[in-house]
Amino acid sequence: MRINRGMQERVISEELSSRFKQYRISYGITAAELAEKSTVSVGTITRFENGYDIGLLNLIKLLKALELENLFDLLIPEPPKREPKRKGVIPMPRVNRPKKPKDTEK
Repeated sequence: MRINRGMQERVISEELSSRFKQYRISYGITAAELAEKSTVSVGTITRFENGYDIGLLNLIKLLKALELENLFDLLIPEPPKREPKRKGVIPMPRVNRPKKPKDTEK
């Protein structure tokens, strides 16, 4: 299945989880072996492979353990260098103005 913009987040999550499991199986690694290699628990790996959220740091550990970290730049590429929209305009620094004293008399 090709992931596209019109898909719901849950469907995308399930597709990515399925792909991850296919990678793990194609590498001939059990969930227990991957858990040892990645320091992510077997339960967390199982939850992820079943389409549940496991957190970004756990996902990074798992991808690194399968040596897929070279794909991180495809996921979120470096932002392009852009010129300021208005050339020659320098933003003014914020000015800290003294606070007005509170009126204690009523």
